[in-house]
Amino acid sequence: MTRMLQLIPRRSSMFPTRDLFDRFFDDIEVPNILSNGGNWVPAFDISENDKEYVVSAELPGIESKDLEVTLSDGVLEIKGEKKREKEANGDNIHRVERYYGSFHRSFVVPEKVEEDKVGASYKDGVLTLTLPKAEGTEARKIEISAN
Repeated sequence: MTRMLQLIPRRSSMFPTRDLFDRFFDDIEVPNILSNGGNWVPAFDISENDKEYVVSAELPGIESKDLEVTLSDGVLEIKGEKKREKEANGDNIHRVERYYGSFHRSFVVPEKVEEDKVGASYKDGVLTLTLPKAEGTEARKIEISAN
């Protein structure tokens, strides 16, 4: 977040409280598209319905063979690598804005998931993981008695 805010000049009469604003956001942990090491960190969506949890991410430009998904001790780990295309000899590159490199994301999985029935699919650059809920984990409504 700080990198983006540096586009606005710090010492400007137009923004007299700029330093205070920067200090406020420096303490907030915001997921960044790039980690400190320059690796790519894709965003994931997590949803839930009555029968399963669904974890999905858009991972354009990555082949399924470059992805690894593991579930161990209640931690779902997704690793992958987006490889940079080979540069053609003689081409002058003026700007590179796409992200390349490896990524690693981990999520704690609820205890009541059938680990042996977790499914994964990858189509059109979208990774979708389904984590079925164990039987007997459905929420039930509890009646409240009026006294």
